Amino acid sequence: MIKSNQPIEYSTIGILSLAHMLNDMYSNYLPQMLPFLVAATALNATKAAILVSAFTISSSFIQPVFGYFLDRQGKRWLVHVGTLWMAIMLSLTGLVNNYLLLVLLASLAGLGTAAFHPQASTMITVVSGDRKAVLLSTFIAFGNIGFALSPLILVPLFQNYGLRATIYTIIPGIIVALLLYFFAPNNHVLRGGSTPPTLAEVWLSLLKARQELLAITSVIAIRALAYTGLLTILPLYFHEQHLSSTTSSHLVFIMLFSGAIGGILGGYISDRFGRKPLTIGSLVLATPCFYGFLYTNGTLSVVLLALAGACLLSSFSVTVVAAQEAIPNNKSLAAGLTMGFAGGIGGLLVIPIGRIGDLYGLSTSISVLFLLPLLAGLTALFMRNRPAANAQRIAAR
Repeated sequence: MIKSNQPIEYSTIGILSLAHMLNDMYSNYLPQMLPFLVAATALNATKAAILVSAFTISSSFIQPVFGYFLDRQGKRWLVHVGTLWMAIMLSLTGLVNNYLLLVLLASLAGLGTAAFHPQASTMITVVSGDRKAVLLSTFIAFGNIGFALSPLILVPLFQNYGLRATIYTIIPGIIVALLLYFFAPNNHVLRGGSTPPTLAEVWLSLLKARQELLAITSVIAIRALAYTGLLTILPLYFHEQHLSSTTSSHLVFIMLFSGAIGGILGGYISDRFGRKPLTIGSLVLATPCFYGFLYTNGTLSVVLLALAGACLLSSFSVTVVAAQEAIPNNKSLAAGLTMGFAGGIGGLLVIPIGRIGDLYGLSTSISVLFLLPLLAGLTALFMRNRPAANAQRIAAR
């Protein structure tokens, strides 16, 4: 078992965080391509949705499977191979003309991020000593920043050089994969010298923690629905309100960037006061901030949107750590269940939100989405209230 006074490996955390930023920039890759694909191939909306869904399904729902095998085998190489694999698959998407082949490449690319996330998040918690939540928050914040920066980097690339410029995006993937190859923690460190759990032991740990895991994954699924729904519906709503595309993109960026900062602060606060209080408080506060943004104007409206984004995402890493604490011998599986499976369910449930917008108007969809953080916060009441990391440090002295 890893001792609580293990030194924090900041250089390793920095490299893993940089890799996460690139990884999540790639995760927002296909949506940035869609307008150019439509212009070049007359791709319709249904085929575009299928293309993005292919990536979402393979990247999200397979994560728990990777998590289980990583807990068993501790294959550190999957973080750098997964990163390189995704970079290769996505860099080829602009070179193919066959739609089925494009869907296949999207599905294969998703496997790369499905391999990266459970192992990388486990590496972060292993090398973070007793600062797990705040440093995992930093790791996840880098991912959120990469996701937010994706349109600022990829759209000008495709606009100036065409879709065939996708081949150049393999270069950062190669660089980051090499950094991970040399600096990612080894298998012995990941397992802490312990014997990998058997399938029976994994099943037993899941059964023992089933109520806690159900509460955590439910919170994540509802929050993911709110997050993905806002990314999908807000630009349409802004367009309906006659805001320019530039203003709309700036507002979405403000929400995402504030969410990244909120995630870091949330991890720090949860280490001092506990995972459950932070999760409940931040999510409950997000709803009135969102409504405040909707019904105010000018600077105040923008500030409230920033606060809402920070509150919505401040529990992102906290819930991952909470799941890993619930099944401490299966950290990769916990990360796969939370960052992958639960988030994937929330993401796929956006379709009914869009249907509400078609039937009752986009303002109704927005109102439903703004209520979801409150629902997630109330669901978090069923999470287990574990001692805060700060209290554990004091008790260990």
